[in-house]
Amino acid sequence: MSPSTADGPSDASRPAKRVRRGVFLLPNLLTTGTLFSGFYAIVAGMDGHFDRAPLAIFLAMLFDGLDGRVARWTHTESAFGKEYDSLSDLVAFGLAPALVVYQWGVSRLLEYNLVWGRIGWLVTFLYAVATALRLARFNVRTSVVDKRYFEGLPSPSAAALVAGFIWCIPRVDLPQPFDLILAIMVTALAALLMVSRFAYSSFKGVKLTGRVRFNLAILIPLSFVLIALDPPLVLFALAASFALSAPLTWVFRLVVNRRRAH
Repeated sequence: MSPSTADGPSDASRPAKRVRRGVFLLPNLLTTGTLFSGFYAIVAGMDGHFDRAPLAIFLAMLFDGLDGRVARWTHTESAFGKEYDSLSDLVAFGLAPALVVYQWGVSRLLEYNLVWGRIGWLVTFLYAVATALRLARFNVRTSVVDKRYFEGLPSPSAAALVAGFIWCIPRVDLPQPFDLILAIMVTALAALLMVSRFAYSSFKGVKLTGRVRFNLAILIPLSFVLIALDPPLVLFALAASFALSAPLTWVFRLVVNRRRAH
């Protein structure tokens, strides 16, 4: 008696288990949340709500972090989802920060100095271009790069750096237009780091289901407490620390290697 008649249809003859169609919508809905948050940030910046615009960009980061994980967990990854995610990222982490920082600072720089105003306009445009180049490079090099590292600063991290600066800089009593010039410098730095070759940790080696030491586990609720106490300052500090981590590591290794050579 064949296995198919004794135990029912064999695995080869059974129809493949179909995932319900609604599951495929879930990661794309989260990606739409990224797109909507970026769009809202642009509108908030145009209306002069520079407290809401950075918050919307950070919310877009949350959606962007969830859509890929949900797609992998539910086995609903697709070429469509990948392209949709990249287009949404360009809006949320490329156009939104560029337009918000333009509306916040560059438009006022034109009132002080025409040259600085034009430089600021150019920098915000170059930031948007750098985001597009960063996303395109990521898409074409996904299969050849080390999964443990990102090549160049990820676009969500660059957006967090710019948005965090705009969110917390009003607390610092800097004379104008120095605060506006500083915003342009931060935007230019974020753009350059995105198209750089610096290796940033992807944290993909961290297993959420694995065991960790108790003192490391305490850091998780502690980080949430710190963010709750002062969201603009803490989020900007985290974004700046991550953005500078790769260049500082590169400089440190360069100094150590030169000392060893001598």
